[in-house]
Order: sequence, then structure tokens, then C-alpha cells
Amino acid sequence: MTDPRPAGSRTRGPGRRPGPTETREKILAEARDLFAEKGYDGASLRAIARAAGVDPALVHHFFGNKEGVFIEAMRFPVDPSVLLPRILSAPRDRLGELMVRTFLDVWRDADRRAPMLAMLRSAMTNERAAALMREFVASALFGRARQATDASPLGIQAAAGQMIGLMILRYVLCIEPLASASEDELIELVAPTIQRYLTS
Repeated sequence: MTDPRPAGSRTRGPGRRPGPTETREKILAEARDLFAEKGYDGASLRAIARAAGVDPALVHHFFGNKEGVFIEAMRFPVDPSVLLPRILSAPRDRLGELMVRTFLDVWRDADRRAPMLAMLRSAMTNERAAALMREFVASALFGRARQATDASPLGIQAAAGQMIGLMILRYVLCIEPLASASEDELIELVAPTIQRYLTS
């Protein structure tokens, strides 16, 4: 029997090809599962593509690389490939200042601050979440920073740790007078120490 509905109004069957948005979300969903199961280092782009039933080239097309997939899948609010070049483009004697400015720029934004806090809380209470964050931070942040500077791994980690602690005291715990200090005051206070971590 002929379908009386106009051709444009007929519903496609379950075998229809998914559109770009569906495919992208499928990749992200599978990536989240693989990152949670295998960690950042253990989840390859090829494995993510295989789980999503797509060609690895399509994952590259949507996200660029594994770091890009992680940032999107885990809703990581900061892209290290954008953040670090901004810091490392500074003259060597201003690295500390620019690092403090950049952290303040990111944490000042409540929309970006919220997912970072959620990740930190998860990492503090869940070993799998902690391992995932540890691997990503070591590879995407510390590893890239070491390649671009002559700072020691300990110096880079100390600088990052001090900045994260400062941001939590200022924006989460709201400790005074730190919470109401101007950004220029904080930069003047903290930048020399961060500079020493990165260049000594």
C-alpha cells in the first residue's frame, strides 16, 4: 500500500544516518566512559573512535586531538593549548606576573570557576577522578610547560599549587583581606614568588 503522507513528512526508519551533532555527542559520551575506565593516558583516540563507531579522522575533525576530546568530554573550562602559550609568550622576567594575571582572569569568571571546583572536589574524594586529573595535568599542563621553559618539574608544580591555593582562598573560602584585595595588589605580592619557581 502506498504511504499517503507527503514524502517530506515521512519519518525515517531507525537506520537513518546520524547528523553531525548526534555523532559529536556520541563521540563525547564514549570518550567520557573510556576516560573514566582507562584514565587519560589509557584512552587513545583510536579507541574512542572505535567505541563510537566512527573513523578516527572524524574525531580529529571535531576535536583536533585527544586533549581536545578530554576538554569537551569532561567540560574542562580551560584549554591548555590556548592558556600556556599566552603565559609563555611573556618575556622571561615577566613569566610570574603573567601566570598570576592569567589565573585571576580564569577564576574571576564564575562560569569557568564552577566546573574547575567540581573537578577538584571529585579528585579529592574519588581516586579514579584523581588519577584522571593527575594524568591530564601532568601531560597537558606540566609536560607542555617543561618543554617550553627550563623550569624544573618541581618548580612548575609549586607555581601551579600556589596559584590554585590562592584562588581557592580568594574565590571559594573568601578569606579576608585576600578576597577583597585588588588584582594588582595580588600580582605585586605573589608574582615574584611564582617568578622564582619558574626561573630559578
